[in-house]
Amino acid sequence: MRDYTKIEAWKLADDLTVAIYERTRGFPREEIYGLTSQVRRASYSVPSNIAEGSARSTQRDYPHFLYIARGSLSETQYFMHPAHRFGYLTDAEHGHLAADAKRVFGCLHGLIQAVEKESGKFARVAASLTSMVVISLATLVSRPVVQ
Repeated sequence: MRDYTKIEAWKLADDLTVAIYERTRGFPREEIYGLTSQVRRASYSVPSNIAEGSARSTQRDYPHFLYIARGSLSETQYFMHPAHRFGYLTDAEHGHLAADAKRVFGCLHGLIQAVEKESGKFARVAASLTSMVVISLATLVSRPVVQ
């Protein structure tokens, strides 16, 4: 078992989550169950999936959770986009968060490459396919119902 608190990608993702929470405090009240909730959940999914993957005992499971973390990071980046367009984030705030997310993405990409190299090609392909299914299902479940 790996100590996730020593993984640089986890540290950066954790810092991004804290920054997202701080910035979303000022979002309009009517967004509490919409954009505020979505961007927060996507952001904390990144470090939580890195932590969960690091606790798995098989080499096959770890990349799977890292791919989910990468998908959640992409969601976080997207949710910051409409928040900026709606005026909930200033240009400066959006710029800082986008730069932080880019750093997390780069570090996470390096971690994924290292773990894939360690675990072998079969595990990488299996984890990618499983992650795509999980992310697709999670996206369907998290969409608000339109009435």
